[in-house]
Amino acid sequence: MRRRRPRRRGGRGGRGGSEELWMLGLVAAVAFGLIAALLSWLAAHPWVPLLALVAGAGAGWVWLLRRREAARWERVRAQGLRYAVEQLDGLHYNDFEFAVRDLMHRDGCSDAQKVGGRGDNGADVKATDPYGRRWVIQCKHRKAGWSGSAVGTPDLQVLNGTGRQVHGGDVLVMLTNGRFSRPAREFAESQRLHLVDRHLLAQWAGGSRPLWELLRAVPPPRKPTPLS
Repeated sequence: MRRRRPRRRGGRGGRGGSEELWMLGLVAAVAFGLIAALLSWLAAHPWVPLLALVAGAGAGWVWLLRRREAARWERVRAQGLRYAVEQLDGLHYNDFEFAVRDLMHRDGCSDAQKVGGRGDNGADVKATDPYGRRWVIQCKHRKAGWSGSAVGTPDLQVLNGTGRQVHGGDVLVMLTNGRFSRPAREFAESQRLHLVDRHLLAQWAGGSRPLWELLRAVPPPRKPTPLS
């Protein structure tokens, strides 16, 4: 019987290795060509990397601001924000609105924002409470506090005309470190507006209870929550 000679595989192995090297070379050539084309295109359009750099820096700056804001609110939460009403008296009316925003945020309104200014349509602070209710707050700061001029009906009429229709509010609040006139109180009661005068403001700002626990006849929650 003839013995079968073992087949030689060295030749096929050599061809396989050369094919792999050829493929690697092709991939490297294509990659080098793409990189060269990209560099050439960037050289012809130098504003592109500059724009990308500016966009990246802007995104980084926004991220840093948000991180700082989150850290600030964590400190507020940990320390418990409090204001004496006399402190509020000494604020500029713009800072007074920021203080009201911060108090709403303290009480769990994570989206509380100050929107007051020219063309605010009767809203200085807007927020959504943990129960899903939308709050629209108009602030009236009085340097003389209770001794200052009383907030009258015309201011409430503006809030009443825009609070629900324009801002979509569920709870409309007129807030002051002063007082309200008698006609203003009567108008607020007839139109389901909520008033926060100096005494109620002192209780809210200097305590730990949220504003919805201090007001009467607040609308029911919009959505069920663990707090409901």
